[in-house]
Amino acid sequence: MRAAVRKLKTDGADLVKVFASKSMRDGGTPTLSAEQLAAICDEGKKVGLRVLVHAYREAISRAVRASCPQIEHGIYASDEDLKLMAEHGTWLDPQVGLVYWNYLNNKAHYLGIGNYTEAGFQITKQLHEPIIDVFKRALRTPGLKIAFGTDATAGADGHNGEELIYRVQDGGQASMDALASANSLTAESLGLADQIGTISAGFAADIIAVYGDPVKDITTIRNVTFVMKDGIVYKNVNRFMAPAPYHSE
Repeated sequence: MRAAVRKLKTDGADLVKVFASKSMRDGGTPTLSAEQLAAICDEGKKVGLRVLVHAYREAISRAVRASCPQIEHGIYASDEDLKLMAEHGTWLDPQVGLVYWNYLNNKAHYLGIGNYTEAGFQITKQLHEPIIDVFKRALRTPGLKIAFGTDATAGADGHNGEELIYRVQDGGQASMDALASANSLTAESLGLADQIGTISAGFAADIIAVYGDPVKDITTIRNVTFVMKDGIVYKNVNRFMAPAPYHSE
């Protein structure tokens, strides 16, 4: 059995990303059978690895029925797929804007590498509406757990917070819900809800402050004035900063 796998590491959580679908630039068709996914996710559970499944279309329900804990992307998920995820307690990690705009903004750097062709970029341009559609329907699906991730690739360093803005402005998520998803909910998805993601006694002191109120205006998250990591202050400024939006059209 051959599968595309990428191992990730967080503080306290081992993750394996499995590609159960080809890139959308190659059609997004399944790469793994239901039996293969079941074997992978079962083995991951046995050895303490959290398996994240890159899946589109029919690969989504296969991964859910195989008891895989989390779906990445989920483009073209049906309402039935989303309901099935909620029923099985499967997390969804959609990427609403950053990875999409990053590819388009950095087209000149990607073009000519593998499936990053002119035809591939034309396919990418057609994905914005389907991505937003899935996210909006996911928000309306009772009980569906939505984690926060960016799938950020080369070119997106320092811009991960933009995904929150896309979720609110393009996806229609409430600002507080988006912020909670990026903190306590994603900590829960990683099995680290008792260590990170919440400002409370006994938790890691990883804290930022912004100039403004992100609940009223999510774009204020661009104005980071204070950064603390593990209780150590790395940034503490008083002046207003206003970085430009990340995407261009």
